[in-house]
Amino acid sequence: MGLAALMGLAACAAGERTPGPAAPAVRLAPSAPPAPSAAPETVAPAAAPSGELDVITYTHVPAGLPADPGPASLDPLTEGLHPTRRLVLYDAPGGEPRAYLPPTIRGVTVVVPIVATRPGWSAVLLPSVNRRIGWLPDHGWQARELTDQVVVRRGDRTLTWLRAGVPRKAWSVAIGTARTPTPLGRTFVLGRTGTRGSHYAGLDALVLGAVPDDRDAVAPGLRDAHTGIHAWYRKSVFGHAASNGCVRMPREAQRTLLDNLAAGTPITVVD
Repeated sequence: MGLAALMGLAACAAGERTPGPAAPAVRLAPSAPPAPSAAPETVAPAAAPSGELDVITYTHVPAGLPADPGPASLDPLTEGLHPTRRLVLYDAPGGEPRAYLPPTIRGVTVVVPIVATRPGWSAVLLPSVNRRIGWLPDHGWQARELTDQVVVRRGDRTLTWLRAGVPRKAWSVAIGTARTPTPLGRTFVLGRTGTRGSHYAGLDALVLGAVPDDRDAVAPGLRDAHTGIHAWYRKSVFGHAASNGCVRMPREAQRTLLDNLAAGTPITVVD
């Protein structure tokens, strides 16, 4: 019944001479005011560069980009991005433009892991520099799902491959010496390259975004090189600190990584 019909019945009952039990008074509680909706977070604007910026290359990254906030974090990074054009990198959401992130480096498609987000912005790990990030506005790039992860433990001389956060396989490996250590922190698979000579067991190497922490400590021919993961012909090195910074793998282990790891796969090196 509607509200008007209920009021009519009440009036008829009041006109009857035969008394009946008094109906209890009913008071309607005032309706609660609607809960205020949360104000949307403000998206920091992206300033246009006031001058020409350097482009990140295989060997060079401009200064002024912030440190990775979680270089030793083992939390899975599940999303990456591929720039569809040259994008401006900022030092913070709405901060200063610092460099351009290109869609390719030496012909390799760039996919970088996302490590943090803010409204309208995403922070990514950078290639060609260690433990640095840059912020990108949320346009001009394509999202890429990242399902795999690699953890290298320098103390144990082990490499573990995980998928969806679950360890799949682990191997004893060789890491960098005390003079040329495998760089600590989070990085990622930049791409893969062919190798020459039987030392690499005839398999491609995975090139990482990381570079030597001390370029002067390695041989002159390696100072502009990136850290890599590659097969090695001699089993006696596994479990030891024996390389110029790269991770040396058993042949079949390297083949497994090549078959499964895509560009952008996060790699974390910890002690």
